[in-house]
Amino acid sequence: MEIAQVILALAVIFILAKVSSRIFAKLGVPGLIGEIILGILIVSIPVGDYSLFEWIASEFDPSPGSSVTVHEIIEVFSELGVIFLLFTVGLETKVTDLTSVGKAALLVAVMGVIVPFIVGYLFVTVTGGNMYTSMFMGAAMVATSVGITARVIKDMKLMDAKESRIIIGAAVIDDILGMIVLAIVSGMARTGKVDVVNILVVSLTAIVFVLAVLFVAGKVIPIIYDKIQAQRAEKILKDPNYIPPGFNMFVVAIATCLAFAYVADIAGLAMIIGAFLAGMLFAEHAWEWKLEEKFESISALFVSFFFVYVGMNVDIQVFIDDPALLGTALILIVLACLTKFVGCGLGAKIAEPHMEMSSVSIIGTGMMPRGEVGIIVALLGLGMEILSNDMYGIIVLMCIATTIIAPPILSVLFKKKYNSPYAIRDSDRL
Repeated sequence: MEIAQVILALAVIFILAKVSSRIFAKLGVPGLIGEIILGILIVSIPVGDYSLFEWIASEFDPSPGSSVTVHEIIEVFSELGVIFLLFTVGLETKVTDLTSVGKAALLVAVMGVIVPFIVGYLFVTVTGGNMYTSMFMGAAMVATSVGITARVIKDMKLMDAKESRIIIGAAVIDDILGMIVLAIVSGMARTGKVDVVNILVVSLTAIVFVLAVLFVAGKVIPIIYDKIQAQRAEKILKDPNYIPPGFNMFVVAIATCLAFAYVADIAGLAMIIGAFLAGMLFAEHAWEWKLEEKFESISALFVSFFFVYVGMNVDIQVFIDDPALLGTALILIVLACLTKFVGCGLGAKIAEPHMEMSSVSIIGTGMMPRGEVGIIVALLGLGMEILSNDMYGIIVLMCIATTIIAPPILSVLFKKKYNSPYAIRDSDRL
């Protein structure tokens, strides 16, 4: 296939992805849902003897095997997309935030990891799945998409509310714990061993990797940053005409992101874990260096292909052939909502026994959306051939459903407690 044909196919798919995202956003649904649904549709809608994707991929003149090149390129783009996506999540995860969120956020996060993981693991085990499949299901259930919840809170101008602070802080810790869980699960699945020594090795590798980055981000980088700033100030004081040399931190950030992804892979961990930790290194000064703004531009391309690729891997034929799978998916969706609601709510209640049930409900609901994080876990499991097509499809449906269900419920709960104009009492602040 000529390069011009590939570019045309990618342009058509990218434009369709953005249009789908825009339409769903206008309906009040996260745009990523539209991109996933587009991916499902383009491989499912027939055009003659081919799917819509094959028709697009072959520049409207299909021939046998013509879609392979475009499919492979989209797969590579999706890999880059998920790496940059997790890097931007890391950019929003400051070490100082982790140390200042308090007991409530910590317990909410911990209970919000333990309860969903156990229930997800048992769910697959009881339904006949093997241990590795059960572990990936547990890891997918653990995920929390802080971006979805944060958007609702910001729109309602309630970032100062106690519940909001606990949710955001807990979601940050949840990301860290979720990455450790994913590292352990994927590491065990790769080695295929289930002995105590292997579990300890994988666990220690993941924990040491995370703690090392936290130490560098929290202690080493601030020292280096302050030293550089002091040297610049001293030179400017001596010579008012001195112009400090500029560094393109965006280039440094991209290089670090890709390097950490590679190092994580070499260490036997998922590349996205390295990308996430790389983002944390730059989190403290991301705003100053305008990294979030710059990565938003590059992510606009690659992340869209990631969500389209997620949809392309969902085989809706398995649901048509076996309608019972929809019942299984419905059960999983209910469990996904209940485990976060109960687990996180219980953590909040343990931390603050006198907390009102209205606040507990808000916190539990705010931690429900799995969003892109759960989908990433599912795609990783599919790529490692741990998850079957039907189990992958079920998890993606669970992630989509919780992402759609949680925001309107959270909005209602917030409105019920903080009547318009959402006045926040002193007792509701941290």
